This record gives sequence, C-alpha cells and structure tokens, in this order.
Amino acid sequence: MLDLRRRQFITLLGAAAGWPLAARAQQSEGMRRIGVLLPASPDDAVFQARVGTFVQELARLGWTIGRNIQIDIRWASTNANEIRRHAAELAAASPDVILATGDSTMPPLLQATRTIPIVFPVGMDPVANGYIDSLARPGGNATGFMDFEYSVSGKWLELLKEIVPSVKRVAVLRDTTANVTGLAQLGVIQAIAPALRVEVNPVNLRDAGEIERAVVALARTPNGDLILTASGAAIRHRDLIIMLAARHKLPAVYWERFFAAAGGLMSYGRGRLCRPHP
Repeated sequence: MLDLRRRQFITLLGAAAGWPLAARAQQSEGMRRIGVLLPASPDDAVFQARVGTFVQELARLGWTIGRNIQIDIRWASTNANEIRRHAAELAAASPDVILATGDSTMPPLLQATRTIPIVFPVGMDPVANGYIDSLARPGGNATGFMDFEYSVSGKWLELLKEIVPSVKRVAVLRDTTANVTGLAQLGVIQAIAPALRVEVNPVNLRDAGEIERAVVALARTPNGDLILTASGAAIRHRDLIIMLAARHKLPAVYWERFFAAAGGLMSYGRGRLCRPHP
C-alpha cells in the first residue's frame, strides 16, 4: 500500500497535469502526457518497482495508458551527459508535466524549460538548490517534496557510534559538484562529531579511483567507518562503495534503503532504520 507521501505525490502530479501552459504542443482531446526522467538504467530493480507503483496508482485513479494518458519514460542512467540529453528531449516534446527523480535530474530540466510543470518526489533542500523560491510558495514551474531535514545527517554518525562504540574516525563521502546537499550534510555531521569524540574526514565523489583510494586509506587505520551522503554521484558509484566497504570490513551507513537492500550495512532516512545485514 502506498504511504501518505506517495498518495500526496500522485495527487500533486495530477494537479500539475492541469496547470495552464501557453507553450504546450497540440495534443489529442482528453489525452494527457507525462514525461519521466530517471537517473537509472532500465534493469534497476529499485526504479522498476517505483515506476510500477506509480503506474498502478495512476490506473486506480482513472488514468489508463493509451486511453487518457501517455507516459514517456527516459532511463538516463547516472551519466550526467545522458541526463542532460534526455532532459532536453523531454522538454522539447512538451508534455503536460514532467516527473523528475533525484537532484541529478532537476538542474538539467530547469535549464531546458521554465514553463512545463516539474514534480520531484525526492528533493534535497530544493530552496538552496534553486528548484523553488520557498517551501511556502514554490513559484516557478517546479514543486515536490523534501526528502528529509539536514538534522537527520547527524543521526548517521550517532548510529555508527551505537553499533561500533570504538569508532574514532569517519570518512564522509559527498559530492560537492552537483548541489549544496553534500556540504550541508557534512556540516551537520562535523557539528556533532566532537561530542561523540569522532574525527570526520570528507572525501569527494569525483571518480571511482578517488573513492577507492580514500576507502583503502581509511581501512589501513584502526576504528574507521563510512558515511555516504545523498547525491547522484553516490547512486552512480553505489555498487563500488558497497563492495569496498564489505571488502575492507568497514561499517557504513547510507541515506537510502536501496543501499542496504543492495548489500550495505544499514540505512537511515525519513525516520526509518533499515539493517538487513548482520
């Protein structure tokens, strides 16, 4: 069953499909068109499940593909160039509304269009990242949901301290190129670190080589753990990070449950703790 947030999102998306736009292309009477931009490959089980749930709920609300709605799904992978290309193509097709998943998709879409409504079910600080004007009055053509408050970031360090009381240093992997999220989450972690007597070392997510070197260096020192902050780069390097943490026996906490489902130790986000692996 969909939770309240998802039901709210479906309602929001349906409302967005009715927003008046002068720049739309001509379309068949009664037929609505939704563009979907996903930072994943078509064989990604997590995003397949999300799309399936989305389509099922639309059908329950009376929106049937081929009868009164068309859905153009773009699997852009996690490659930044591919995301930009698909964003431009979706905007050029002038759908009634675009569903954008993740912070890696929003900037390219907003560069491509300032008229087509864009709904994001997950957004890390949409105000600071420039997607909306304010939480109370989004303005512009984008609206959606914040994923969680930055204070949640501090919980990641607290959880690591609970499961590994001997932890002395933590490498925080974050992306500084895409948006402000990684820096803000790092700031919260650094703020509570002294009280927990933990040293925090930031690590950039620029490429696989840099990530591997940082994890190997951490593994060579005793009492080290990992925290992965939210970003498109984190998703792009998901399998590598999980593999390295397991290989070097480094406790790690992630912000999304699909990291834990893919083999990570645990995740914490939106008030939920997921620890499927002993």
